[in-house]
Amino acid sequence: MPPGCPLSESDAVGGAQEEAQQRSLLGPSDVRALATRLGVRPTKTLGQNFVTDAGTVQRIVRRAGVGPEDVVLEVGPGLGSLTLALLERCAGVVAVELDPVLAAELPRTVAARRGEGDAAPPRLAVLGADALRVSPEEVLGAGAGEPTALVANLPYNVAVPVLLVLLERLPGLRSALVMVQSEVAERLAAEPGSRAYGVPSVKAAWYGDVARAGSVGRTVFWPAPNVDSGLVALVRRDPPASRAGREAVFAVVDAAFAQRRKTLRAALAGWAGSPARAEEALRAAGVDPSLRGERLDVAGFVAVADAGLDVLGLAAPGPRGAASAPRRA
Repeated sequence: MPPGCPLSESDAVGGAQEEAQQRSLLGPSDVRALATRLGVRPTKTLGQNFVTDAGTVQRIVRRAGVGPEDVVLEVGPGLGSLTLALLERCAGVVAVELDPVLAAELPRTVAARRGEGDAAPPRLAVLGADALRVSPEEVLGAGAGEPTALVANLPYNVAVPVLLVLLERLPGLRSALVMVQSEVAERLAAEPGSRAYGVPSVKAAWYGDVARAGSVGRTVFWPAPNVDSGLVALVRRDPPASRAGREAVFAVVDAAFAQRRKTLRAALAGWAGSPARAEEALRAAGVDPSLRGERLDVAGFVAVADAGLDVLGLAAPGPRGAASAPRRA
């Protein structure tokens, strides 16, 4: 099925084996019973909307394309709906969960549904941590191996920062399939020149090739959100060659879209020091100063940042350190 197509009933056909696997997954009554036993009430603060449909999580795992050789990083596993489906396909899961009650319960849920062998490293490692602050050392030392793929139902309120931070901190992630708010999915996968194109589009494109990978209706969640969801797939590739470096390029991106209705000459005046200096850098980069930021692809922003080194004498970034959380886009 091509990216952007809704998750259909035909997509759920997986044969007798998949039907048997569904019995180990969580359904609507299981999710509510587990939440009641734990005294968990989903909160907007943590962006908690639990998936209650076994077929949906199985389709997400298939779209992710993970297999027996993959270790998956999952952010916000919640009650374990997606975790259980991932363990059907991959070598191991590193689950990062901020809610301490849910983090403590996840291994017990896996043990009850799949057996004790799947409830501990190397099959399952649970980190009670904030995904925006978790360190590479914590992830790699969790005991499940180095994650090769990110597959997650990301909390809507921090979806873009979490995705970008993890891609920066964990270069071993070769792919990602994330479920986010439908509008955010559109922005992440937007092409230059489109209305949805902006900071998330450019920054995600720095790390890889991004595309819509399907739609998810609100009725498969508890509680049901007020918006539909979308799947976004990213396949990692080498970042664009840049002498200025990622942080310098992202600074240009942030400046260009902070005032997206202005021309680049005006929008980058603060970054360059003046409109005239911004124009000088833009022309050196081969970019028309009268364009708006939405017309440039990631390579165009790289060219402008590199011109900042050559024409404006802006300092190159220092030694690469730990990534900081990007501005929420």
